Amino acid sequence: MHHVLLAFGTRPEAIKMLPVVRALRECRNVGVSVAITGQHRQMLDQVFEVFDEKPDIDLNLMTHNQKLSDMTGLIISQMTEVLEATRPDLVLVHGDTTTAMATAIASFYSRIPIGHVEAGLRSFDLSHPWPEEFNRVAIDSVADYLFAPTSVAAENLDREYNRRGRIYVTGNTGIDALLHVARQIDAHEAGGPNMMKTPVELDPDRSLILVTGHRRESFGAGFEDICTGLARLATREDVQIVYPVHLNPAVRNVVGARLSHLPNIHLIDPVSYVDMIRLMKRAKVILTDSGGIQEEGPALGRPVLVMRNTTERPEAIATGAVSLVGTDPTRIFNEVSALLDDEACYERRAKAVFPYGDGTASTQIAKIIAESFSI
Repeated sequence: MHHVLLAFGTRPEAIKMLPVVRALRECRNVGVSVAITGQHRQMLDQVFEVFDEKPDIDLNLMTHNQKLSDMTGLIISQMTEVLEATRPDLVLVHGDTTTAMATAIASFYSRIPIGHVEAGLRSFDLSHPWPEEFNRVAIDSVADYLFAPTSVAAENLDREYNRRGRIYVTGNTGIDALLHVARQIDAHEAGGPNMMKTPVELDPDRSLILVTGHRRESFGAGFEDICTGLARLATREDVQIVYPVHLNPAVRNVVGARLSHLPNIHLIDPVSYVDMIRLMKRAKVILTDSGGIQEEGPALGRPVLVMRNTTERPEAIATGAVSLVGTDPTRIFNEVSALLDDEACYERRAKAVFPYGDGTASTQIAKIIAESFSI
């Protein structure tokens, strides 16, 4: 029996890693354990409930207003202790978070093989997104297994001079999770009130614009501009805006001060994963700076406008379902209005497309790992 340790700390990581946990549990020659840092404490716990899982190790390392440097050092130190105590045969990390990068460094220092789920994404700009672009480049440089979601990501990895890991194109595990929960919602099989209704009362006669925003590179002037654009959109009588606001004070303080008084903007606390999918399915247009929603929106047939100037997910752009609008308030207003006012334009952009896989990525990753242990 070989031991795989999966380490993560944020809600997006949990969404994309718990399907891998479940797939690995089906492999007879693989033992599985999960260690979390608690980088997104409350939101992380909600995802574990959806997938009926619990972590084996909870480091609970996050504190209020923690600096990135302090967080990184603490994760490396504490995760090294976990690795020395458990001595896994492989450590799996996901994406581009501080937890993933610091855990990869701890594993590299401990001479334990590393697998990177969602490897190879690149914006080719270390400032956008920050610090995520650095994190994923650093992880890929030390990973032994590089699970790329698309052929474009694989080509990015193949061009890097310091790559040492083997590349596998598997699709994106986030699509596995999305399709699983979306089917549950449609069939009402999972039960419970959060499967039956959205977390805010909506006007059926108004188009829903769903907003998410939390990127560090937009702190300050960027979020001021985003709020200006949203306030202008709120003057349209045919829209309602729902914005689950990130818990980071750098986001909440600006958004609350600028938008809380506007009657058809609903600022709500972060919602569960299930509720977010329900909101995406209900939305007419999605405005976001999130990476995951750039993958999920197209799969649900929802146009996505990305409030960033660069993206590491060009496959979604190529489909026409996703476009970059930056944080310029005029462009945000004009791009959303074009989708709302031009039916033909909307129909072209609102078709379900699947550039990130067919929902079998987790099974493929588990099979690759299990077979590698058998060699």
